[in-house]
Amino acid sequence: MATAQLSVQDQIRQLEGARKLVLGNAGYYTQVIQATLPIIGPSSLVEFRRWGAEFLAEAFATPAIAPGQKETLSLLVLETLKLLVEDVNQDVMVLRCIIQLAASIYPLVLRWIINNSYDTPTWERMTAIKTRILRIWDAAPSTIKICCIKFAQRVVLAQTQSINSEPRRGDVLDISLVLIPSNHPVLDAPKLEAEASGLLDRMLGILQDNSSDALVVDATLNTLSILVRNRPATSNRILNTVLNFNPLKLANSPLTSKNKVLVKSMEKTTRMLLMHLSRRNPQNPLTGRIQQYIERLMRSRAEIFDEGSRKRAMAEQADGVEAKRQRTGTMSTRPQIEITPLKPGPHTLADVFTFTTNDGLKHFNVGDNVPAPLAAKISVTTIAHIDSQLLDRAIQGVRDRLTTLNLTQPEPINPETAPLDVEEDEDDYEPDYYAAEDTEQILNKLDSSTSDEPRELEKPALGGLALPTFRLPPPPTLSTDQAARVGQAAIARVFNTMRTLEDPAVKKPKAGINRLAASSYDRDSWITVITRLATRANAGLDVPEEDEDVKGALPSTSLSDSIREMLFNYILEDFRKRIEVAVSWLSEEWYNDKVQQRSSPTPHDVPVHYEKWALRLLDGFIPYLHGQDKVLTRFLSELPELNPAILLRIKTLCRDPSLVNLSLTSLYYLVMLRPPVRNPALDAIQDIWTDYEDTRPMAAKYLQRWRPGFLEAAQQAIPGSEGSTGASTAAVVT
Repeated sequence: MATAQLSVQDQIRQLEGARKLVLGNAGYYTQVIQATLPIIGPSSLVEFRRWGAEFLAEAFATPAIAPGQKETLSLLVLETLKLLVEDVNQDVMVLRCIIQLAASIYPLVLRWIINNSYDTPTWERMTAIKTRILRIWDAAPSTIKICCIKFAQRVVLAQTQSINSEPRRGDVLDISLVLIPSNHPVLDAPKLEAEASGLLDRMLGILQDNSSDALVVDATLNTLSILVRNRPATSNRILNTVLNFNPLKLANSPLTSKNKVLVKSMEKTTRMLLMHLSRRNPQNPLTGRIQQYIERLMRSRAEIFDEGSRKRAMAEQADGVEAKRQRTGTMSTRPQIEITPLKPGPHTLADVFTFTTNDGLKHFNVGDNVPAPLAAKISVTTIAHIDSQLLDRAIQGVRDRLTTLNLTQPEPINPETAPLDVEEDEDDYEPDYYAAEDTEQILNKLDSSTSDEPRELEKPALGGLALPTFRLPPPPTLSTDQAARVGQAAIARVFNTMRTLEDPAVKKPKAGINRLAASSYDRDSWITVITRLATRANAGLDVPEEDEDVKGALPSTSLSDSIREMLFNYILEDFRKRIEVAVSWLSEEWYNDKVQQRSSPTPHDVPVHYEKWALRLLDGFIPYLHGQDKVLTRFLSELPELNPAILLRIKTLCRDPSLVNLSLTSLYYLVMLRPPVRNPALDAIQDIWTDYEDTRPMAAKYLQRWRPGFLEAAQQAIPGSEGSTGASTAAVVT
């Protein structure tokens, strides 16, 4: 059966699985590098080249691999490295990682050639790589230039004299010209040292030209510290160049925000380098000059960047002096606020809370001029920074105003008992006596008034100051796609939480069939919750494929399928340790399929998920199996159901001769210990005997016991092979 071609994303995912494998166990680096070199060659897709270049640069930079093993691996990748770096149309990201890889490999190849002078092709490849990198240095973008600077630093370190008088007893990582014998047939030590001196001058030329590219300048300065420490012979040249470098030269141009950042970065890197060198070697003759340079640099920086702030400080100080002269007495530090009593008459709620006397502020409508989010932000910020004493006085002032208004509130007038408008001090006044209007007269007067007259709304009196009940508006309705995205984000956070939970050091015994699921809040509990969300949350709601009208109204990917996809990726990240998760998940899928088929009036229309995801898991981890792997046998023995499609995947393992024993052993385990699937497993062994001739001796060993009639019929069906087949069968029986 021809397997489907994997997409680029799936292949990258498998490569990431290999990377995680070697990060967990560095012993697999050799196998993984050898297996991935054909995939990441110059003719591969750019995605594979980017992954391969980054992986190789990471592999040769890690301290987890011994130097001797790195030296052997460098010979394997050298040809691929040469082909990638010589491509004139190479991707920038690939080229950057390739140059970093070359910087790590160059000292290793040099040591190999020192000890194995016969291997001239290897040195020719390394020389071609070095020439190509140095040629593209000047015309490359800044991101490539900093990698070229790092490569040049490693070449200078390898091609100059070390301070270690006995290098073979010292640091194995310190590779220098001291290791090269005078009569070496390939390496010429004086020529290599002259080349290193030229590369150092090329690096220092960036500082001598007072380059304004802060990225390149910072990269150069950061590489010089190691050269001064490990190669003291170069220290005078480096220090003199750095002391003549002016990182503030860019400040002479218009000082924009970008230029400020660049100048500060170069100044700080230069200052940190010189301070580090002076502290590391206080007896250096140039220490005094370094200190003077640092002080002059700090003064210049202060004059450039602190001029504006110092001018403002002087102005504020002058204002403070004038205020001090006008002060006639001690001023209270307590915040002041003027709270005036309200004037007689009705007042609105705004009048009660207003303390300002500015008419313009009183009549300013915030709702019409300031957006609500901005007003809320200003209010919150103001309340957070306001003085607590000032806020307490304002609150107390509002309370006093409300109390005063409540005390002066007139009682409502009853028209039936209301007294006449007679003033006590005017006894000689005799008003006409009119009875108070009753309710009917008031209604008649209102009916007779014209309805077209514009009526001015009265301001609410104090009795209407009670705040109404505030209700939050209902949240906006989520669409199906939005709800699906929110659900996926929530499940992704659950997976992130689950990854942080480590496996317990001592596994607890199983609690039995009556245990409570997800009751301990550990990793197993979260797995139970996630698997049941995937299988049961959407149970019975799946739309058949032929129901297009309903299917169009639902999101393209359901939440359950998203959880299943996350579970699938989680298991394949480390399938050997997480095989229990796979079995638990597939058991839930099988149980859910059976329950849905039993409860549905049309069982054949119920979507089945168990077989689909079981086959996907097998296809996911079968490529990573080896002949001694027991995870396949365990996986098959614990699955709730084995169908012909699953057994067909096991039969295809026999295409690889190294996996024949694993395939037949797993099937024979099912024959021995799972009687319900004994016959399908024996049928699979028969098919293996029929389809793969190389497996017949081992398959006959199992069929001789359980199905001897098949072997006899097969012998009779093959003319001219009775003797050979009988001999092989007899050998198996004995």
